[in-house]
Amino acid sequence: MAREPREGGRGGREREREGDELVDKLVTINRVAKVVKGGRRFAFAALVVVGDQKGRVGYGAGKAREVPEAIRKATERAKRGMIRVPMKEGRTLHHDVAGHFGAGKVVLRSAEAGTGIIAGGPMRAVFESLALTTLWPSLWEPGTRITWSRQHSMP
Repeated sequence: MAREPREGGRGGREREREGDELVDKLVTINRVAKVVKGGRRFAFAALVVVGDQKGRVGYGAGKAREVPEAIRKATERAKRGMIRVPMKEGRTLHHDVAGHFGAGKVVLRSAEAGTGIIAGGPMRAVFESLALTTLWPSLWEPGTRITWSRQHSMP
């Protein structure tokens, strides 16, 4: 399999090129509060998953005083941290993959054609951004939405 030529630099992360069609999915928005002397100061935390539906995906979390700003920050971080996931026949993974982050553990199992994605919430957002159509994930340990996204984005 031939590698794509890189554009200058010493390697590192792949940069977004003009013409890339990226799909971003908002996973969750959470209102967080900071208690100060005069009361509570509210901010919003957003979790976004970005993918090109060709095997690249990234997640990002952003926090700001306003919702649109939090989403913008999360989207920028997701675009910066994209990784490539090898896919079999453009629909599933080559083999079973176990991932963990923090206390959460997950196993991603490849499935036969026609099975679909047996998942919901943040897991489904990651898989749809990758354009995986047949996959069977199973959570072993509980976690938060952010840890679920990290587990699935780092196989």
